[in-house]
Parts: sequence; structure tokens; C-alpha cells
Amino acid sequence: MSMFESLGRFGVAIRQTHARNKTIRALNSLPAHVQKDIGWPASPPNDPQATLASLLLGTTR
Repeated sequence: MSMFESLGRFGVAIRQTHARNKTIRALNSLPAHVQKDIGWPASPPNDPQATLASLLLGTTR
């Protein structure tokens, strides 16, 4: 495996991770009733990770 193949795979992994995280942020920004309708698991309001995400991203889970 050449160095460029490794870099290419790394780049693809980064793009896929970014796209997945972007989708998760979009779903988490939906109102709770819509999340419930589509079957997206809502985080409890006192979840420390949800609190951190709201501080960093400006959205709640």
C-alpha cells in the first residue's frame, strides 16, 4: 500500500465522519415531537454530553 492510498483512505474516513456528524447535528436540532415521530432517540435533558453539545454547537439534543 502506497502512502497516497493511505492518505486517500484517511481523507475518505474524515469526509464520512464529518457527514455523519453533520446529519446527527441536524436530527438533534429538530423539535422533540418530530424526533419522536421519526424514531430518533432523544437524550435526557440532564445528559452531560447534551449540555456540552449545546454549549459548543449552540443546539440542544
